[in-house]
Parts: sequence; structure tokens; C-alpha cells
Amino acid sequence: MKNFIQPGQQISVPAPAAVVSGQGVLVGSLFGVAVHDAASVASVEISLRGAYRMTKAAGSAWTVGARLYWDDTAKAVTATASTNKLIGVAIEAADSAATSGAVLLTATFTL
Repeated sequence: MKNFIQPGQQISVPAPAAVVSGQGVLVGSLFGVAVHDAASVASVEISLRGAYRMTKAAGSAWTVGARLYWDDTAKAVTATASTNKLIGVAIEAADSAATSGAVLLTATFTL
């Protein structure tokens, strides 16, 4: 197909700040997990789908299947919607004291 660009599992975006591999990256309505380290504004590959263990916001308990959101200020995943970006669902329960949790990214976009 002449107009095909790529499968879309991973895409390149300009890093909004310095990022490290495995860190959440929010660029506009795109959210993904950094595949490699990148300096601010450098090109970084992000994964839009998949299951990842990610930094969890303190005090936020998760149940399996709970909707999860990216808090771009805290750079952590939370169960609190507020003004945070919906990114996926919990695939393991996590208590409020846990510092990380298992997240299934769903490539949900707010347009």
C-alpha cells in the first residue's frame, strides 16, 4: 500500500523534556512509554500499547480493570481522573502504599 507509514505500535515524537527509558511521555493527546532515553526536544520513540510496570502516584489504590490516568505534573499514573489524561487500565491490584503498578496502555486519545 503506497500510503502506509508504519504499524503505529511505536511512534517518534519530540521529547517534551528529558526522558529516560520506561518513563511516561505525554505530547499533546499522545501518551506512550519511552523506548529509550532522550534529551528535551530530541526525537524519542514511544510505545502506545502494551503492558508496563509504571511509577504510581502515592495514596492511589487500584483494582484490576480500573481506569488509569497520567498525572503529567507528578509524572506518575493515578486512578484520579480530574484533569489527568486517560491512558489505560490496571492489570493488577495495587494498594495505596505501592510505588508502581501494572498498566495496560489502550492508546486512548482525547481529540
